[in-house]
Amino acid sequence: MMGHSHAVSGALLFAGTAPYLPPQVLGVHLEPQEILMGTVLCAGAALLPDLDHHDGTIANFLGPVSKALCRFVAWVSGGHRHATHSLLFVALMTLGSWAGSTYLGRPFTLGLAFFLLALAVRALGICPPGHGFHAWGTVVAMAGLGTAIIARFIPTAPGWLPYAVGLGCVAHLLGDSLTKRGAPWLWPHKKRYELVLIKHSGNRLETEILTPVMGVATVALLWFGALSPHAGR
Repeated sequence: MMGHSHAVSGALLFAGTAPYLPPQVLGVHLEPQEILMGTVLCAGAALLPDLDHHDGTIANFLGPVSKALCRFVAWVSGGHRHATHSLLFVALMTLGSWAGSTYLGRPFTLGLAFFLLALAVRALGICPPGHGFHAWGTVVAMAGLGTAIIARFIPTAPGWLPYAVGLGCVAHLLGDSLTKRGAPWLWPHKKRYELVLIKHSGNRLETEILTPVMGVATVALLWFGALSPHAGR
């Protein structure tokens, strides 16, 4: 799946589950502003498994910094679609974001928000194309502005943030499982799980049908359901 498709799928999953699962899993009902923030950050989190792709959408989103990070993760994880495309990675990202926001406090929370926003900006193409400074500099500026806005509303250790991170990673695995190469959900067991609907990334089914439908569904869920004062209650 393409980066923008992963991002939209992450936003869709959060918007669709926010009124229902957090009350069951976290014991809290999310406020409208939390649902909006979570939807955007989950879109960015849906790119996290591709940290193992040295030339993917996110490899250049922060310029040479992200390029070096992705090369390192690819080396540690065994290459693209290996360790980072597993339930183990989902658990590590979820627990890591919980531990960071709980024990490191607001600097970690805002740092993670910036990172996820930068991923979302790059994946959704809300920046100039290319890999030069004009592209990643715009990403940094927009993510910085977004983080400054979020800082006014987000608590120091939001319980929904690890949920958004984990859900975004699951969205990525689901998306890749619709392609030929599948995803090794039970890594280090090497079996890849797939239900091939997308024969190759970026085809017309993905870009002209699935992604637009997911985008419209996300907006509809937010407008008519998730942001309703009584949604999920």
